[in-house]
Amino acid sequence: MIGFRVQPEDAGKRLDVCLAEKGCYASRSEAARAIDDGLVLVNGDQSVKKHPLAEGEFIVYEPLGTSSPVELTGEPIPLDIRYEDNDIIVLSKQTGLICHPSADHDHGTLSNALIHRYGRERLCNVQGDFDRPGIVHRLDGDTSGLMLAAKTDEAGAILMEMIANRLIDRRYLALVHGRIAPDSGLIDAPIARSAQDRTRMAVRDVDSAREATTSFEVLERFSAGKNDEGYTLIACKLFTGRTHQIRVHLQYIRHPVVGDATYTAYAPKNIRASLGLDRQFLHSYRLHLNHPLTGEALDFIDALPNDLLRAYEAISEQSEGRTAAGDEIFSLLAGAKRNELIA
Repeated sequence: MIGFRVQPEDAGKRLDVCLAEKGCYASRSEAARAIDDGLVLVNGDQSVKKHPLAEGEFIVYEPLGTSSPVELTGEPIPLDIRYEDNDIIVLSKQTGLICHPSADHDHGTLSNALIHRYGRERLCNVQGDFDRPGIVHRLDGDTSGLMLAAKTDEAGAILMEMIANRLIDRRYLALVHGRIAPDSGLIDAPIARSAQDRTRMAVRDVDSAREATTSFEVLERFSAGKNDEGYTLIACKLFTGRTHQIRVHLQYIRHPVVGDATYTAYAPKNIRASLGLDRQFLHSYRLHLNHPLTGEALDFIDALPNDLLRAYEAISEQSEGRTAAGDEIFSLLAGAKRNELIA
């Protein structure tokens, strides 16, 4: 790691701004991600990107590498587009598709697919990074379902502001281990990088933790079987958009998502309890918003893809019946399109 002491001319600046200006990272957004990832310490402690620097503070940071960024090119990756106009795109993302390049994925991403379909010049660049054309928010690679992209900078900036101000309604279906007794709940617990594993997130009470709020409704309960402790199908609503938020919050309440290979605490050790899934049972099934430029109300429903549908049907005999919320949501799903790109 590399360190420096804050000089008088940098006092009062935001931490991420100072790191970018000094060339510690390629951009302010890259510096912000490094801070969120716990790669930057202020006087030995993790901090937040908005931290105002004081003269004499000692900053330690871990460089992300000196290699030149990969030239991002279009790749003919199939996409399930549900809506598009001159400003925005709504798509159903298939599982396994990473949203943008990273250290572990320098090609084969949604950004590559969008460039191939639309051309780089017809995609927004509001995140300020070379490798994120069109991207305004993300889904985990192994989470499927509805997400937004933008063609113009104006639309992209407004969408990001709408997400930050909780003006876009994002709903997810999740099958979790164990039987959740109450019909609804609210998880309000801050999230930060795990102290034990920097690739994971965790609920933590530290200065670097960020507010995170998730609500849920129970749709259907499944009694315990020979190889499991029962399951609960829930619908989650995001009020914030932290990395791995739903998965972290559900593990925190001791009901981890079925098939999740990362957040496995409190999950049954018997592999058959994951119902044959090789990814988490988490699907972005509904997206409701007002168009960022026209104000038109837009509402999209995405049915369970084939792999999650098979897992759901595999425990049908254990069902204790759907709740009223479950009946309502399944009636919506019954008439919705399914992403056929997921086997």
